[in-house]
Amino acid sequence: MDKAQVAPVNIASGLILAALGAIAFSGKAIIVKLAYRYGVDAVTLIMYRMLFALPIFVLMAWLASRGKPALTRQDYWGVLGLGFTGYYLASFLDFAGLMYISASFERLILYLSPTLVLLLGRVLYKRRIQRQQALGMAVSYFGVMLVFGHEIKLEGADVVWGALLVLLSTVSYAIYLSFSGELVQRLGSLRLVGLATSVACLLCIGQFVLLRPMSATLVAPEVIWLSVLNATLCTAAPVLMVMMAIERIGASLAAQTGMIGPMSTILMGVVILGEPFTVWVGFGTLLVLAGIFLFTRRAHHG
Repeated sequence: MDKAQVAPVNIASGLILAALGAIAFSGKAIIVKLAYRYGVDAVTLIMYRMLFALPIFVLMAWLASRGKPALTRQDYWGVLGLGFTGYYLASFLDFAGLMYISASFERLILYLSPTLVLLLGRVLYKRRIQRQQALGMAVSYFGVMLVFGHEIKLEGADVVWGALLVLLSTVSYAIYLSFSGELVQRLGSLRLVGLATSVACLLCIGQFVLLRPMSATLVAPEVIWLSVLNATLCTAAPVLMVMMAIERIGASLAAQTGMIGPMSTILMGVVILGEPFTVWVGFGTLLVLAGIFLFTRRAHHG
């Protein structure tokens, strides 16, 4: 997209939408950490989040599907597979990992997903990795390892398990990104997101029914309203905001603006959760952001 051809008001509104979307996505970890203070587990918490998000995503899928061709059998399998990897498995592993690590560390690990997509492309499609991309990846992973070492000193061995769960969540989402390209072209992004997230919502609800007694639905009122907030403000709203931002300023600029996400998570973690902000966390975060900036510049301009 040529910025010279885009009205200044569109650029401004696109940047605002991208920033608000990134901040809203970041709020998810904060809300999950707050909910865990009321004795709820990951299976129950993600069930409530998806239960409240389901009507929104079903409506999104229905609106985006009007006047479009019906799904083929291949489309159905694609939607099921992407819903499982991109939204169900990635979300559940992320929620589980947040029981053991800080919100800011979780956000830094999740932010490595573009590098994992590149590594998957190398393994699956033998795509070459450019020197600047490799440098960006090295800087980012070094930043994550700095924060990882700091968290182990503060919290102990549980951090290893939590970090592994969130890393596996990031891998699962990277698999979704790697395989979603063809289906996005065929169905459109809004329709695919609506359908795939609806599948994930049903899987999370089904998981709860299989693994927990119905008495587990009795949780503190705070867990309910935090889950409503998570489903609306931190799940459905940012999806729409980022989509609208991409329409106005393109995917590249929207992704660069999204780099505000880790910083907002750290700020909210300090202010709302009382998480410690140290030199190590700050320096590690700057390294991750610098690495991803190097990496995406090469990806978009190389």
